[in-house]
Amino acid sequence: MFSVNKEKCIGCSQCVKDCPVSTISLVDNKAEINNERCFKCGHCIAICPVEAVSTDDYNMEDVIPYDNDSFTVEADNLLNFIKFRRSVRRFKDKEVEQEKIEKIIEAGRFTQTSTNSQDVSYVVVREKLDELRDLVYESLKIKGEAILANLTPQTAHLERYARMWVASYEMYKQDPVKNDKIFFNAPVAIFVASPNNVNAGLASSNMELITNALGLGTFFSGFSIVAAKDNQPILDLLGVNSSDELLSCLVIGYPNVKYQRTVPRKDAVVNWI
Repeated sequence: MFSVNKEKCIGCSQCVKDCPVSTISLVDNKAEINNERCFKCGHCIAICPVEAVSTDDYNMEDVIPYDNDSFTVEADNLLNFIKFRRSVRRFKDKEVEQEKIEKIIEAGRFTQTSTNSQDVSYVVVREKLDELRDLVYESLKIKGEAILANLTPQTAHLERYARMWVASYEMYKQDPVKNDKIFFNAPVAIFVASPNNVNAGLASSNMELITNALGLGTFFSGFSIVAAKDNQPILDLLGVNSSDELLSCLVIGYPNVKYQRTVPRKDAVVNWI
């Protein structure tokens, strides 16, 4: 429940003007919140100049006062940071610290969600990564063999992936360390899940940015998501009910590679109207 400390409230109406669902009004020159229509976005907490608004729905210790030096990112530096990021598939034999993993999750937790649903969840795989790796290779092999046995004009575009999955499985079985071409011997994988793919995608993107800022490397393992599709052993290991909710898998570790520059890209396709 969101509430207003009437003794602190100065009736400035900033929260009234900024509320996206117009659930706040001034009564006797004090802000009053209709909690039945409120979707708990927190705009009122963020904008109040005298800290008169609070809630018992969330932990108020999360709230940090704005400070220009701590909160500002120079635009050109941020753009260059985005341009320089690389998908990393060469990792050091080094564990990722718990506090860094928690910061990555935090970046996802504070990412915006539609209607403030906050419906994104995370599965951090460390201790059971070897078990997951075996299941992923096995699942991809089975899917690959099924595609190759039933090739049609509609599935022809999947043939090269199917052959790759079957071959990768055989190589992996020969030497699981040298030939790990799915997780590349990284120490951590984080699965991002949500019934809303947009919410999960936005969270995943912010998580990737903070991962790079922490001096770590990552790539999105699309094959892991494919492997989990309708695969009950993988879903059971991850503790999720449906593979439809799995949007991404970030494979994370300390990079064993150093890039020297950005790379070129196609020109943006933009329709100025």
